[in-house]
Amino acid sequence: MADAQLPDKTDVEGVLLQTDDNFRELVTEHHRLDQLIRQLSTLAYLTDQQRYEEIALKKQKLALKDRIAAIMRGQVETRH
Repeated sequence: MADAQLPDKTDVEGVLLQTDDNFRELVTEHHRLDQLIRQLSTLAYLTDQQRYEEIALKKQKLALKDRIAAIMRGQVETRH
């Protein structure tokens, strides 16, 4: 049962949100991008410019997700 000793993902995220300004900014920006993507997805038809914007937003959001995950992995690894 070694898995029971690992910190829960939400625990690590919660601690980082409270203690790490950079992490909090990344998560806030990730949510902002998600909201913009959702707004675009409500449109019945996307212009070429809107499609380009949607692709760019998704790439930015994915890059942020990777950075967030890397920070969280670093926290878990330092706790071992």
